Amino acid sequence: MALTSPSPARTHTDSAARRRDADGMAVASFVLGLIGLLLFNAVFGPCAIVLATLAIARQTQRRGRALLGLALGFADVVLLIVLVTVDNTVFWQFG
Repeated sequence: MALTSPSPARTHTDSAARRRDADGMAVASFVLGLIGLLLFNAVFGPCAIVLATLAIARQTQRRGRALLGLALGFADVVLLIVLVTVDNTVFWQFG
């Protein structure tokens, strides 16, 4: 059996799909990080960090949004640590 190299058209299509996935990850990390500041920061913060890291590693064209998602994810984790330390809870309490 002879091994053949992938056609240039297929490689270009795979590259475009991979970049599109990375762009989606960058946007998702931003949205999850933003939502995580208000709700479920124990879940959304780490998810935002992972998605932003993957998007940056896959060379997204939305690098700024991925970096913002990374920063928001870390802010979620810091907020969680502060809430656990101060109030012994993982939820916001108003009033």
